[in-house]
Amino acid sequence: MRSYILMTWISGSTNRAGTLEAWTAIISLIVLTAPLILMTRWFAILPLGTVLARSVGLGVTSTRLLLAVLAALITAISSFLIGPLSLTGLIAPHLSKLTGFHRVHHSLRAAMLIGAGLLVLADWLSRVVIYPYQVPVGLFAALIGGPYLLWLLGRKEPRA
Repeated sequence: MRSYILMTWISGSTNRAGTLEAWTAIISLIVLTAPLILMTRWFAILPLGTVLARSVGLGVTSTRLLLAVLAALITAISSFLIGPLSLTGLIAPHLSKLTGFHRVHHSLRAAMLIGAGLLVLADWLSRVVIYPYQVPVGLFAALIGGPYLLWLLGRKEPRA
């Protein structure tokens, strides 16, 4: 039984997620994404370069460190709750850009919603494909995300 639990966590599964995990995810989402929404100005300034960012008064080193810590905490909590679902995190920002959300604050919110939608789709597929059994959701996230990632890598358009 322990090996099954370990296998489902390694491949990513929502099968054992309950009320405690849901509340942990909701509270973590609110606490850790609230600062990101307040930092959208920083996201617009950072790509302009270190010199320009410093000239407008942005502490580049501390900003990058804070953003890296927030990203690491969000990733760690979500991986702890349902396991690694790396392709969802890679695909959602690209899909938000492809759907027309180019401003940072719009793209951030769209990526969160698209990622959640992809996870719900993968979870639904993992529950209905071989009902009454459940396949780990990470498998379906990879089946959805793998072809998209290959298409993204094979594009000939210039990447920004």
